[in-house]
Amino acid sequence: MPESPFTVSDVMTHTVIAVGRDASFKEIVGLIDQWKVSALPVLEGEGRVIGVVSEADLLPKEEFRDTDEGDPAEWAKAGGVTAGELMSTPAVTVHADASLAEAARIMARRHVKRLPVVDGIGILQGVVSRSDLLKVFLRGDEEIAEEIRHGVLDRLPVLTELEVSVSEGVVVLSGSLPDRTLVPVVARAIRAVEGVVDIRLDLTHR
Repeated sequence: MPESPFTVSDVMTHTVIAVGRDASFKEIVGLIDQWKVSALPVLEGEGRVIGVVSEADLLPKEEFRDTDEGDPAEWAKAGGVTAGELMSTPAVTVHADASLAEAARIMARRHVKRLPVVDGIGILQGVVSRSDLLKVFLRGDEEIAEEIRHGVLDRLPVLTELEVSVSEGVVVLSGSLPDRTLVPVVARAIRAVEGVVDIRLDLTHR
């Protein structure tokens, strides 16, 4: 894996299961079950993403089976039989060059588990999921330590004497700083390194 900053293209899945607008309800359910995914992009033309059909879009058909109460929009979903009728549109997407933090924020704010990855004109490039974003925490401790040494500390001469150790993604930074105002700056830079779980500071001030 490359040094930080990681982008969506570094962790996304390139092989994507998608459907067209006319895909049937049962076809969609079958694909979700077969490929163990929670949602499918809906494509049109040369692969432009026009929506996403998720488990949440399919559930109203069961939810309203024995009742005539509920939101009209949900009732419309309950009556849908094709991807075009069932999908949520416009699709919530992300670009391949977006940072992992940006993708995570989109997922959290829009309450989705997977994001289609598109190019500048909306053509599907891949899919990134919550589990994909967590892959950075599989980086080795020494790999993280080396990036901190050479990508963070070496950039400021006053930081080169600090010692770095990493265990299970937790960074311990020890040594002496000439100015205590540098502490939050250093801590913020280290937290920005992908794969860092937490940081412990054991610093003195000259």
